[in-house]
Amino acid sequence: MHRTRIKFCGVTRAKNAAAAAVAGADAIGLVFYKKSARCVSLETAREILSVLPPMVSPIGLFVDSPHDEIRDIANTLNLRTVQLHGDEPPEVVAQLSDLSVIKAVRCDSKSLPASVQLWRRAILKLGLKNLAGMLLETGGTTEPGGTGVENDWDGIASVIGTGQVTGLPPLIAAGGLSSENVARVVRRLRPWAVDVSSGIELSTGLKSLDRMQRFVKAVHDADQPWTD
Repeated sequence: MHRTRIKFCGVTRAKNAAAAAVAGADAIGLVFYKKSARCVSLETAREILSVLPPMVSPIGLFVDSPHDEIRDIANTLNLRTVQLHGDEPPEVVAQLSDLSVIKAVRCDSKSLPASVQLWRRAILKLGLKNLAGMLLETGGTTEPGGTGVENDWDGIASVIGTGQVTGLPPLIAAGGLSSENVARVVRRLRPWAVDVSSGIELSTGLKSLDRMQRFVKAVHDADQPWTD
């Protein structure tokens, strides 16, 4: 049976990271975009990392940062995976060949095919063996995630259903997810993983253990085989 992985992004407190592990997260996201209300300092990041158990992966999130800055922060914190959430071209992924990279793409049913073609060509041209996943974020927004605006799931599902995403790394669903809608998204798209931030918060950056647990349960329930 396929198991959908779960990432809780925008973690800003060590106690929230510990709660995420208890709730059943596979990964947490640490934001290093200074304009974000969920941005953390290196000191806070170290505190968060110190409470994570071995099987919960930390992922650093960056927005249009120079590749050497991304690598410096990743090396300082011993991060193995980074998430690029801006308008980074494929060449930046190639320059980070020593790291696993998740590339976020803001898309809807109209823009997804063009994004798919761009990245498929880049994979063929540049290799990009370190491109570990493509995160589908809500299109039409100016903020780099965490807005709570729900994605065009039905439109994206229709594009996926045509086979146009063939040749891409595993897909990660994001954009306005919560315990109320994530089961439907998982059943509709069958993504490799789901990524949530505002949908598990009491306020910006403050995660709720109850909401995290309900989110995880909804995903696990959706992973169960269909029954008549």
